Amino acid sequence: MGSLEEAQIPLLKHLVHKVDQEDEVEEKFSRKLWVESQKLWEIVGPAIISRLASFSMLVITQAFAGHLGDLELAAISIANNVIVGFDFGLLLGMASALETLCGQAFGARKYYMLGIYMQRSWIVLFLCCVILLPIYVFASPMLKLFGQPDDVAELSGLVSIYLIPLHFSFAFMFPLQRFLQCQLKNSVTAWISFVALAVHVFVSWLFVSQLQMGVIGTAMTLNFSWWVLVFGHLGYVVCGGCPLTWNGFSMEAFSGLWDFTKLSAASGVMLCLENWYYRILILMTGNLTNAKIAVDALSICMTINGWEMMVPLAFFAATGVRVANELGAGNGKRAKFATGVAVGTSIIIGFFFWLLIMLFHDKIAWIFTSSEPVIKSVDQLSILLAFTVLLNSIQPVLSGVAVGSGWQKYIAYINLGCYYFIGVPLGFVMGWVFNLGVMGIWAGMIFGGTAVQTLILALITYYCDWEKEAEKASTLVMKWSEVK
Repeated sequence: MGSLEEAQIPLLKHLVHKVDQEDEVEEKFSRKLWVESQKLWEIVGPAIISRLASFSMLVITQAFAGHLGDLELAAISIANNVIVGFDFGLLLGMASALETLCGQAFGARKYYMLGIYMQRSWIVLFLCCVILLPIYVFASPMLKLFGQPDDVAELSGLVSIYLIPLHFSFAFMFPLQRFLQCQLKNSVTAWISFVALAVHVFVSWLFVSQLQMGVIGTAMTLNFSWWVLVFGHLGYVVCGGCPLTWNGFSMEAFSGLWDFTKLSAASGVMLCLENWYYRILILMTGNLTNAKIAVDALSICMTINGWEMMVPLAFFAATGVRVANELGAGNGKRAKFATGVAVGTSIIIGFFFWLLIMLFHDKIAWIFTSSEPVIKSVDQLSILLAFTVLLNSIQPVLSGVAVGSGWQKYIAYINLGCYYFIGVPLGFVMGWVFNLGVMGIWAGMIFGGTAVQTLILALITYYCDWEKEAEKASTLVMKWSEVK
């Protein structure tokens, strides 16, 4: 028996040692997960607050308009979701070039270049705003061309003209946000956004309820509140809030503009192809029978989707910053780990909102309207809204990885193929050929476009060579630092 026990002792020691090693690995993983989650939420938390506050301005505006009447709700919905949404997506995407450049430069400690990049982005985006101005001026005839009813198109066009100041605020606001975001100063943006939201609530009450300015008043409140955002952020930056990254206005910002424009354009096309996708859904719905009810119901769903979308968009921003910072510092493995943590966390939150919509499917429209036909129509669409929200908990995070890695040009081609060569045609077939109406259009676009695009992005991210991406990032930082 003694020899048998002696023979078992090495085996027992080996098993104990193996268990200890597994416990150590598990402890290291838990520690890494905790540290990365802290870094992620340091960006995500304030980003959610600031994005919810900014988007809530649009929601409050739409809610005020909705209680003026169905026509007013349709007009402000078209103006916000289609006209403003059209250039919002492009300009937001163009500004996201800063997430690549500023994020990687900050990770590589090239602090001076962040201020130069932001100024270049101001110039490029302002010129783009001038080019896009006809969209606002000629909104009415364009909407009629796409099949919108005459009264909706006329009022939407009038509202769009009053939203031109909002249009130009984007050129300064988006670069300022990304400039601060890449320095992990999201709390500043959160506080300024909260103040602007409070101002917006007061101004909306004053213009609409007290001064009785109608739907035009609701549009003017957006102009006022968004410029509060711009001057709040600008004041913080130029008054000493960013001593390392802001050294004043520089003529160097006018150099290298062509290369910067090309990168911004690739970023803009990548994001706007996603952003425009559901704007097209609203335009297609305007051609259905009883279009006003359909547009109102779908616009409410899109507004709720957009409201919830601020959470995954915060993860989009945070993932872009975390991946860019780690790649800029040459840490490919950490960039990969940051991606996994961001995707997993966002999916859990997405399931929560999916469940929320499924539970309150017949009540969610009450915020925006008291019209029974519209409330009933929103109830019917709620299941599609729930699955859109679930998919959107994954897709923006993967797009954030693309931005942080500088893959914008390739993702733009993927978005074009999935959304416009698969999703839109499938939506058209299901909506008109199979006579499924707005539910068919939306279902086709969700499962034909968004789901396919999300799957492709997931595969690209999974098979990515992160060490190679870190080498590319170092080369990119050197290249842009030398641009004169």
